[in-house]
Amino acid sequence: MKILLVYPKYPEMLWSFKYALRFVGKKASLPPLGLLTVAAMLPAEWDKKAIDMNTDNLSDQDIKWADYVFISALIVQKSSVREIIQRCKKIGRKIVAGGPFFTSNPEDFNDVDHLVLGEAEVTLPLFLQDLKQGFPKHIYRSDMRADIGKTPIPSWELINVKKYDSLSIQYSRGCPFNCDFCDVTSLFGKVPRTKNKEQILQELNALYNIGWREKVFFVDDNLIGNKQELKREILPSIIEWRREKKCPLLFATQASINLADDEELMDSMARAGFGNVFLGIETPNEDSLAECGKLQNKNRDLTSCVKKIQRKGMNVQGGFIVGFDSDGPSIFERQIKFIQNSGIAIAMVGILTPFKGTRLYNRLKKENRILPRESSGDSSDGMLDFIPKMSKDELVAGYKKVVRTLYSPKHYCQRVINFLKEYQSCAEKKVQFHFYHLRIIFQSILVLGFNGMAGFYFWKLIFWTLFNRPGSFASALSLAIQGYHFRKVFISKKIY
Repeated sequence: MKILLVYPKYPEMLWSFKYALRFVGKKASLPPLGLLTVAAMLPAEWDKKAIDMNTDNLSDQDIKWADYVFISALIVQKSSVREIIQRCKKIGRKIVAGGPFFTSNPEDFNDVDHLVLGEAEVTLPLFLQDLKQGFPKHIYRSDMRADIGKTPIPSWELINVKKYDSLSIQYSRGCPFNCDFCDVTSLFGKVPRTKNKEQILQELNALYNIGWREKVFFVDDNLIGNKQELKREILPSIIEWRREKKCPLLFATQASINLADDEELMDSMARAGFGNVFLGIETPNEDSLAECGKLQNKNRDLTSCVKKIQRKGMNVQGGFIVGFDSDGPSIFERQIKFIQNSGIAIAMVGILTPFKGTRLYNRLKKENRILPRESSGDSSDGMLDFIPKMSKDELVAGYKKVVRTLYSPKHYCQRVINFLKEYQSCAEKKVQFHFYHLRIIFQSILVLGFNGMAGFYFWKLIFWTLFNRPGSFASALSLAIQGYHFRKVFISKKIY
């Protein structure tokens, strides 16, 4: 049996880091971890080929080679998904599809031969058993949660890892919180399920053995969902592993704001090499936090929490939302002020998006407030998928004001400086210098240093860092590049 695993192309969006990747000579930010894990679940004797359309072209010959084409995707990849389906149908190859997009929208894919929904560890074996007997069904789904303690190591040999800026690992699934706009709990449940330390070390060794010495992203929706297990077993094991390997791997992840409540946890994460953490902060408006059920963010000094984490040596990236029913006209200035003062350089600001399967979507649908527009899944495109309480024009104009202000060269430069004033780099996380870093520096100077007023603020940031925080030069340069990427994306979307 010949299996082609295809990962669809991302559109131009913030998370793609398309413009930033050009500085480091990479094709994509992250690999298709889910598809590579599915590949490892297939019979060993089958021939397998993986094509990530973000790094390589998918040819008709590739499709003709396969007996089955496996596809996994997120909603933002839907345009590419439909193109792949059409090409497979034209050539006459059967399709097996799964992942979050298909699981949340199975009714839209009656033309797909086999839908393997939910967690692959549960439903994929059912499909494979029926396929072996010659009678595979159209759809497979289950309410069972997978035992991820049995999830295999991804088939890294199927891709060229040098094309990626970071590789990835999953430690847990599920989140103990239940924000009404988030589909994580509907997909993976409220009780975090975790891998044991032996599995995590095996996965780290797998990356180490293929020669990977760069960044690794823990893709967990909330790494600290099970804090005790993380502190007791996982982080100490990673700390010891890095020491034994003398390995400079740096880690990034996603977590909740209550990370700031646990000094021991923050210290352990910093020592384990976690240099970046994405937090869903959403809004400084307490009423909006209550409205969406983000109770873990309520009744706390959010700015103080962010600065606490920054002082532990972690760069806080943040997710922010405008458009809650409780948001008034002042929310746009409040968001700008909060983000600037907190020094969150990478602020992913978007308009509230009701995804299928969420409590928000169900509520708005009941209130006849879901618009017929087909959602892009990209909350930063400045488009609305629902009827807001404030006027549509006011919301869109306010959103554009937030983005234009935050990513203006002047405000962005000051925000990075605000971050670097708090940031305490951990010596154990320092990356070894390589020759290609010189290329990044020279390219940054050429592209960013001679770019009108943007160039002026680039040099202001560089010289401020060299004189005040010379040990953070690499962080400052990286953030300057990412800010450039954000401006380019917003310009292309006619938002900036």
